[in-house]
Amino acid sequence: MRPFHYMRPASAEEAVSAFMNSGEGARYIAGGTSMYDLMKLNIERPSHLIDIASIDGLDRIETDGEELRFGALALMSAVAGDPVVAREYPILAESLTKAASQQLRNMATVGGNLLQRTRCLYFRNGSGGTSNVGVYPCNKREAGSGCAAIGGLDRGQAVLGTSEACTAVSPGDWPVALLAMDASLEVLGPSGSRSLPVDDLYRLPGDTPDLEFTLAPGEIITAIIVPKNAAGVRSTYHKIRDRESYAFALTSAAVALEMNGERVGRAHIALGGVATRPWRASAAEKQLTGQTLTAETALAAGRAAFSNATAGRHNSFKTELGARTVADAITIAAERS
Repeated sequence: MRPFHYMRPASAEEAVSAFMNSGEGARYIAGGTSMYDLMKLNIERPSHLIDIASIDGLDRIETDGEELRFGALALMSAVAGDPVVAREYPILAESLTKAASQQLRNMATVGGNLLQRTRCLYFRNGSGGTSNVGVYPCNKREAGSGCAAIGGLDRGQAVLGTSEACTAVSPGDWPVALLAMDASLEVLGPSGSRSLPVDDLYRLPGDTPDLEFTLAPGEIITAIIVPKNAAGVRSTYHKIRDRESYAFALTSAAVALEMNGERVGRAHIALGGVATRPWRASAAEKQLTGQTLTAETALAAGRAAFSNATAGRHNSFKTELGARTVADAITIAAERS
């Protein structure tokens, strides 16, 4: 373990100031369920850890009014167990309860969960010694080193949003549900506070896959805002994985429906486990809007979601599995009221 300085600021403003005064090696930490892993793998090597977990007020859960507001330090388990969230927004509750283990959900925060890094085996298992180049080339870990997953063991890799430099899957469940629900973030940084749509937090890999998020240096997520919507009740987060618990998605779909009688007035659909970032399935939403819900129209929407998919050597199954995951999620959501 490399030595580092550890700080516990008393406010978000103090945390930002500490970050900016600590130089390039500063990192924020809250639950630590991801950062400590990355430090042990020699992927993250911070010179300063700024622990924001004890900042007062950033763990509040507010469900009154016209929006849901989750402080970034609210625990995953606390948000999932909130009665209003569980009853009226199953898409949110399920995306949290189907993630990780209960022990991790009791430690991990909803803000930190948005900033998870990929579980690509070449990214996480390739680093060694004092060098970050590692055994396997990985452009996320070391810019310009190459991508061992392309042409390699790519069963878990993305089929949407890939580039010639990276095919790593975005691992989160919670961000996918928030994207479907048009959520936004409150962000605090050296230049003050701003609002940021969840959709704008994530970058496509392009030729710079090491740049994953759009946050400026020192910026910190302070809250997550979800507009209240009648589609919240008629929603689900449907996740397919190799085992029933404590596993990342092979495919997943977050679906919320606004209905006009038997027809879909508006569909909210986002995908996980199949793309390099949380993926809004706009083609599927367009395909489903105005349609009477049947097994056929649901599957047509699912296939529309993957119309631009590009498979590798071992992950072509994700295209059909993903389409059927979307179709199943549409059916589950439609049966709720």
